[in-house]
Amino acid sequence: MADDTNDPHLWLEDVTGDEQLGWVRAHNDRTVDEYTRTEAFETLQSRIREVLDTDARIPYARRRGEYLYNYWRDARHVRGLWRRTTMEQYLRDEPDWDVLVDLDAVAEAEGENWVWSGAQVLRPDQSRALIGLSRGGADATVIREFDMESRKFVDGPDSFTVPEAKTDIGWIDADTVYVGTDFGDGSLTESGYPRLAKRWRRGTPLTEAETVYEGDKSDVAVSAWYDRTPGFERSFVERAIDFYTSHRFELRPDGELVRIEAPDDAKVSVYRDHLLIRTRSPWLGHPAGTLLAANYPDFLAGSREMTVLFAPDAYSSLEQYAWTRNHLLTVVLRDVQTEVRVLTPDADGWTDRPVDDVPPATTTSVIDVDPLESDEFFLNSSGFTVPATLLSGTVGGPLESIKQAPAFFDAENIIVTQHFATSDDGTRIPYFVVGRDTSSPAPTLLYGYGGFENSMVPAYSGGVGLAWLERGYTYVIANIRGGGEYGPQWHTQALKENRHRVFEDFAAVARDLVARGITTADRLGIQGGSNGGLLMGVMLTRYPELFGTIVCQVPLLDMKRYHLLLAGASWMAEYGDPDDPDEWAYLREYSPYQNTAPDAAYPPILITTSTRDDRVHPGHARKMVARLEEQGHEVWYYENIEGGHGGAADNAQAAFKAALTFTFLERMLSG
Repeated sequence: MADDTNDPHLWLEDVTGDEQLGWVRAHNDRTVDEYTRTEAFETLQSRIREVLDTDARIPYARRRGEYLYNYWRDARHVRGLWRRTTMEQYLRDEPDWDVLVDLDAVAEAEGENWVWSGAQVLRPDQSRALIGLSRGGADATVIREFDMESRKFVDGPDSFTVPEAKTDIGWIDADTVYVGTDFGDGSLTESGYPRLAKRWRRGTPLTEAETVYEGDKSDVAVSAWYDRTPGFERSFVERAIDFYTSHRFELRPDGELVRIEAPDDAKVSVYRDHLLIRTRSPWLGHPAGTLLAANYPDFLAGSREMTVLFAPDAYSSLEQYAWTRNHLLTVVLRDVQTEVRVLTPDADGWTDRPVDDVPPATTTSVIDVDPLESDEFFLNSSGFTVPATLLSGTVGGPLESIKQAPAFFDAENIIVTQHFATSDDGTRIPYFVVGRDTSSPAPTLLYGYGGFENSMVPAYSGGVGLAWLERGYTYVIANIRGGGEYGPQWHTQALKENRHRVFEDFAAVARDLVARGITTADRLGIQGGSNGGLLMGVMLTRYPELFGTIVCQVPLLDMKRYHLLLAGASWMAEYGDPDDPDEWAYLREYSPYQNTAPDAAYPPILITTSTRDDRVHPGHARKMVARLEEQGHEVWYYENIEGGHGGAADNAQAAFKAALTFTFLERMLSG
């Protein structure tokens, strides 16, 4: 185990230092020269770019009253267009889009490398918007007010403009917003997010905004927002104590804060007079993962009379829920396969029935509702070999397919199967296998994440299809613990001192693939990013004999210092506190950076990150590469100078990185 008290590579944590960026460029040049100087790479990169840029993609939209808003990037609009249209136009094959912001033109005029970071439209008149623009794809954004009629940004002292920061902002009315941002010393938490929530009135300096709530420096973040549902207008405040526990309050007009006394670790939401509580731990006799409904005013008054809307079992969990005007749509996972249901409250209670005509053998999710206006909704449905279909419906009416994505690869004879591996403690771990002929060993790519209750569900990927499946190789997704595939307990089983279960589950899937004859260890590659990058680091240092190669993207790797870097402090509820000797004792056992060994036989690894990633510090990746190199291991590195945590600021960068990844994997696994 490496010495964790003396880190000779600490200098690489200086993100933008000249010497550090020189180190980055030298490593980039080596990797680019080795893997991208071929006609095959150029062809693959071009094909992936065509998938990302094609006009045949579904233009997913968010409906806000009479308009549907869409953000669109293609070959001609590299940074993108923010645009809107009507439902009548949207249903056409070629809608007439009203372009609001041409970000390429804005970036060129201002000399900035702007990346789109979302917009909030003022309702009901939709005359103004608050737009977030990120430099190079970082989480930190500049907030600018936009006039929807003149199609211009609003400048001057009367505008809602916020300098670059990790800002939380939202409309109250045309002249007032709630805002949390970097107000100066002491205004941010240790995680780098807003500690103060303020009410800011037009025409006053941001520095004079009125504080409505103040959290502790050790909190993750504080936020405030306004619910403008007609007849139920209310303000709320949330204090996120850690990644999974929060205190929520209703903020009354006189400034009184009324605590919503739900469990701190539950997911809580209010719609009209309905309070929804989705438990993460047992509460009042209900197991973790239960969705409960209560009358909101009665609950504040002390009543605990509740209706069970969803109760989990050993095979099912609640993945998603969203309100229309009069109904609640739910998406349930049963052994990681979805079904959609509609729940309706009335004077006699709640009714529950399935949404008919959802395509079979696909993953379906609710992608848009507009509860202020109607019972309309959009669903998106796709599978490993089934391109996305956009479905539109109104509760009680038929479900209609209105947009269909094209097929980007030849899926003939590609089959999808689900298997279960047995982890070290006897737990059954599901995984999906996608390929043409899995009866004999073939190069196989196994993908994993295993954290933060994020579920890995089947979905269509044109890039994976054309770069991997179309070549006759096999693709696998592992549904390991730490995710949410079987509800909160699937996640909480792997927190902190039990993190080892994530790694044991993934290793169990790898062994099972070999035992079934789907692949061999030397033909098995693995890939993961962010928390999944940590997983890859542990696989390298703890289970190197199981794999032929590894791709580790935007990773956490130094678990001794992760909480000191950028947003790392916000994840201590997931991993533990390295400054606590008891918790560092188990973190140190698996922290990849502290567990490399010069005499170990590691498979070749490609580590990638982004200079502009202000969520997971690029120092993790840089230092790991430096340590592996000094120990004599085969390691390749690529750091995108832009791109944020997603790793790419535009489609060209995304296509390059994907082509690099698959070129590396194919060379290492295909022989």
